[in-house]
Amino acid sequence: MAEKNPSFVLSAPYKVGYEERPIPKLESPFDVLVHVQQTGICGSDVHYYTEGKIGQFVVKDPMVLGHESAGVVSAVGDSVKGLRKGDRVALEPGVPCRRCDRCREGKYNLCPDMAFAATPPFDGTLTKYYVLPEDFCYKLPENMGLDEGALIEPLSVAVHIVKQAAVKPGNSVVVFGAGPVGLLCCAVARSFGATKIISVDIVKDRLTFAAKYAATGTFEPTRDAPEHNAARLIEDHKLGAGADVIIDASGAPPSIQTAIHALRVGGTYVQGGMGRDEISFPIMALCTKELIASGSFRYGPGDYALAVDLVATGRVSVKELITGRVKFEEAEQAFKDVKAGKGIKILIEGVPE
Repeated sequence: MAEKNPSFVLSAPYKVGYEERPIPKLESPFDVLVHVQQTGICGSDVHYYTEGKIGQFVVKDPMVLGHESAGVVSAVGDSVKGLRKGDRVALEPGVPCRRCDRCREGKYNLCPDMAFAATPPFDGTLTKYYVLPEDFCYKLPENMGLDEGALIEPLSVAVHIVKQAAVKPGNSVVVFGAGPVGLLCCAVARSFGATKIISVDIVKDRLTFAAKYAATGTFEPTRDAPEHNAARLIEDHKLGAGADVIIDASGAPPSIQTAIHALRVGGTYVQGGMGRDEISFPIMALCTKELIASGSFRYGPGDYALAVDLVATGRVSVKELITGRVKFEEAEQAFKDVKAGKGIKILIEGVPE
């Protein structure tokens, strides 16, 4: 009997099920077939589950969900040199065209023809077997587990954000949002040498976790004006003229507004969290303080490799973020739990051999 490829498929909002899909073929001699064994769930996965779309990306045909994965190599193409059957790998789930101007200038995460897992029309990684080019599969060292490998994806998002912010040793860094990416931004900023790292959130339990995990301090904003919260943040944490770097990993308008007011003159702001298409923004403060402002989207060259190295060398720990695990057959429960705000990171086990 031919081997099967069970997959967790979304066909409409809240309508999911299991399908047998063809085992993907090695279309290129540089391709690698991976048996997926651990997959994390993030906010974008849940958004597709509840809404069936994100912006212009609309699920029109049944789509396999998932993109935060790690697994074991099952087969390799004839030209693959660095991997072999049995190697454990973290999967970078977006393959660019490699030929456009953005790819050629080293910003492949901005490729307009990116084929990204679980982004219509491309299937995701909640399946038994998944194919990627060799250079998008990162071999895990012996001291790392596959569960840690699945968290390399959100960690790479955080690495890219912190690199966009150009965090330096001695910097003061404020991170708005204590979800998985915000927490990982705190950890990466610390590994980059930041000496004061403040986590901001409106949920006390998240702040308690952040303080134990990587933040040197926490701040719970009130419903007051952004300027007032910014002044209190600066005073409470002795930030002097303001923070050197502020990262927003929440996408919440009050957080974004407060962040701009809490930065020092000449400080750096990075928008990592996604929210509304348009918001009210303190543009006068941005201009008169001559702030450096940047967006951050997914991850680019070197981010995955650095993320693996940070975990392998112990400079960043990700295991504490894993607060739940479910079997592949119970995948929908993971989506429900994340939607309900239960835990931090829930992993779905792969289909066994």
